[in-house]
Amino acid sequence: MKRVLDEKDVARAIRRIAHEISERNRGAGDVILVGIHTRGIPLADRIGRELAAIEDTEIPLGTLDIGLYRDDFASRPAPVIGRTDIPDTIEGRTVVLVDDVLYTGRTIRAALDALTDMGRPARIQLAVLVDRGHRELPIRADYVGKNLPTSEKERVTVHLQEIDGEEGVWIEATL
Repeated sequence: MKRVLDEKDVARAIRRIAHEISERNRGAGDVILVGIHTRGIPLADRIGRELAAIEDTEIPLGTLDIGLYRDDFASRPAPVIGRTDIPDTIEGRTVVLVDDVLYTGRTIRAALDALTDMGRPARIQLAVLVDRGHRELPIRADYVGKNLPTSEKERVTVHLQEIDGEEGVWIEATL
């Protein structure tokens, strides 16, 4: 495995994403951050803390489990469903979905389906730590920590301190 981002790189990317969210939305007054299980949740929390410091206001943070919305639901083992918790209405708000890696786009499609079942936001934006390419659906991220061109024979692994006890992004070859 080859490490491509270390702790400082991850922190820098999160800080940059928070600044970009603030700039693009002219502040954070209508912004709700929603982390996609599993690693999107701590990333959303970190982005939220950075954004709160920039804007001097509290940023609502939600969690979203997309297990029942996946298009490969029937071909996978029964999912362990995590908690979905949206702390405020999304009606008319700007929802920023947060995930660790954007690959085919299918996770984000499922997240969009799950989110729109909860209401109608004014807009939905996407923030990812890593965009590795190879889209199967016409989905793109609004905020990207690192564009990481990969081959389909490679795997991108993100570890976050809160979940994995270490921090960084690695690329490894698969068979």
